[in-house]
Amino acid sequence: MQNISEIENLIKLISKLPGLGPKSAKRIVLKLINNRDEIIKPMANTLAQVYKNVTRCNSCGSLKSNNEGCFNCENIKEKFDKICVVEDIADQWSIENSNIYKGYFHILGGTISSAGHKKEDLLINSLVERVNKDKIEEVILATSATVEGQTTAYYIQDSLKKTKVKITKLAQGLPVGGEIESLDDGTLYSAFKNRSDLKSNSE
Repeated sequence: MQNISEIENLIKLISKLPGLGPKSAKRIVLKLINNRDEIIKPMANTLAQVYKNVTRCNSCGSLKSNNEGCFNCENIKEKFDKICVVEDIADQWSIENSNIYKGYFHILGGTISSAGHKKEDLLINSLVERVNKDKIEEVILATSATVEGQTTAYYIQDSLKKTKVKITKLAQGLPVGGEIESLDDGTLYSAFKNRSDLKSNSE
């Protein structure tokens, strides 16, 4: 019975991953069990190393390795005058893969209304510091078109009002309720190209 309980616990854990339900989790667990030496053992070792060594950067919100540092902060070969603010790393990857945007990223790690996320967890104070320190000329708010995403964007705009930075948001092409990660390259291109200036609209 102990083995069955262990399998059930593993199924419950895997079913919590995005896009997976109980049925998919069961198929994955069976695949793992039938390939314990080829998959389970190296996966367990890798997960242990990730848990031990990979953390969130307190400056930009990206992932960093205790051995190599933060890629966003330490391995930038070029200097930029723009920061694109996104909700999570998957959004950054989507934008990077589209080759539409060249600049820094700031990963919030969620939205103000996300369960378990407080305003201080979103590293907005760090964003203000980066704008001043790196002489940033434009902050692009690339949060999702959900109520939570737009509320977070408004809070960031308010936090930056004492700076001289230009604040823009993604424009047409971004559907209401849409998430950055799910957008195709054409939609992202339109959203970036037609972004609007928030400060001039609010003054």
